[in-house]
Amino acid sequence: MTVIGEVIKKAIDFTGFISSDADPVEAQNSVLRQLLEKARYTAFGKKYYFNELLNEPNMVEAFQREVPVHDYDKMFNDWWHYLLEGHQNVTWPGGQRYFALSSGTTSNKKYIPVTDDMLDSIKKTGVQQVMSLKNFNLPGDYFEKQIMMLGSSTSLIEENNFLQGEISGISAANIPTWFKGFYKPGFEIASIPDWDEKVKRIAEEAPKWDIGSISGIPSWVELMLKEIISHNNLNTIHDIWPNLQVYTTGGVAFDPYRKSLEKLFAHPLIYIDTYLASEGYLATQKRPDTSSMVLSYNNGIFFEFVPFVDDNMDEEGRVKQDAKVLTLDQAEVNVEYVLLISTVAGAWRYMIGDTVIITDKARSEIKISGRTKHYLNVVGEQLSVQKMNSAIEKLQDHFEVEVKEFTVATVLNEEEYKMKWFIGSNKTIENKEAAAVIDAELCENNKNYKVARDKALKGVEVEIIPVEHFYRWSEEFKKLGGQAKIPRVMKEEDFVEFGNYVKALI
Repeated sequence: MTVIGEVIKKAIDFTGFISSDADPVEAQNSVLRQLLEKARYTAFGKKYYFNELLNEPNMVEAFQREVPVHDYDKMFNDWWHYLLEGHQNVTWPGGQRYFALSSGTTSNKKYIPVTDDMLDSIKKTGVQQVMSLKNFNLPGDYFEKQIMMLGSSTSLIEENNFLQGEISGISAANIPTWFKGFYKPGFEIASIPDWDEKVKRIAEEAPKWDIGSISGIPSWVELMLKEIISHNNLNTIHDIWPNLQVYTTGGVAFDPYRKSLEKLFAHPLIYIDTYLASEGYLATQKRPDTSSMVLSYNNGIFFEFVPFVDDNMDEEGRVKQDAKVLTLDQAEVNVEYVLLISTVAGAWRYMIGDTVIITDKARSEIKISGRTKHYLNVVGEQLSVQKMNSAIEKLQDHFEVEVKEFTVATVLNEEEYKMKWFIGSNKTIENKEAAAVIDAELCENNKNYKVARDKALKGVEVEIIPVEHFYRWSEEFKKLGGQAKIPRVMKEEDFVEFGNYVKALI
């Protein structure tokens, strides 16, 4: 069987050798032209004169001038709600078969169209990721092993002639035929909607599988691995999956989970980061000597970049219509940007809600730095999730603890603003000491925060709680599953409600 793996590996090496990457800037211009050409006879394309834009001397500038920036609410209220009512040719040619459901920071539930063209785009980027495995020096027999894809249920909800589910479930339900032999946990288990029942079945079946790689959000992968280890009385997951070599992560920052996950392995894995959002497969890591990801710049997605500064954002965290917006060739490295996308799913100049930093312009590599809504700036503290994660890493190192989850808010208490944290750890830490470590780290690495601490922000408070409290809250109020995430930043009223929920558990 190893011979087959070597053949597959050589085929991947050969395919990667004979195919050369397109110039990112030229590719992006071509992608935008293709998007405009295909959507020009839709209602959206007619309203914004796509036919005329295609004939402009500077098509990109004309597109940016004519088409407004959208967040989800604007896109849905102005356009996508017609799709739910059964209309066709709204923002993309044809009707609508799938909607990705997502619980957003601005809307309780998002209905994001997933077109057949977008499914093709996701598959194409997935193939590009497989092709890039030639860069990771994996042995031939790796390519014979099975792949555990922990996502949401593939049992999609049918409503008004549409199929609805989370993007991981929709993608898994549409995997290519040739891939089905590699895919675990298989369609029967993957279709189970109840998270606990799904993980129980995975734990029962796990000894029968020969897993070479895992993909999924770190927090849920960790819960799954712990259940498998406990159910089968193992020391580490490698006791039954000795050939496990790769973990493909995504959805949230991986570093906060690394220490706790590695305790479940007999040896570290190769970690590959990905950027699969409900709106598309936006980027994937293609080389081992970085954790940065290459944008899918030649695959049905046009990217724009808005400098993430106060002048460009309104009070609700949306990009202002008069903000200066840059293309890939205009954007600079090591600057935090709000990401806008236009896609083959009919999203147009769409604020996906993430902030990114370009780390290597020649390679079009980025890192996700945070969320526009997961950005704390109540009294000028200007904290991104990236800065919060750094403070949590400092806390872990200082106290030698594992922090699985956290959430934070700046709240008004007795006419004074204080920053409050709930931090999930199963090791006891003195709350005041933890607050001091976080405060010092933020002051040292964020000048805006330090200024705020000298003025309006009067204190930092930390409460260490069992990490299970986060998951219980998620199960009751959000949705426990492969794609559900704990919000890093909450509005004050939501934070107070979360605090009350935690107190009731004590």
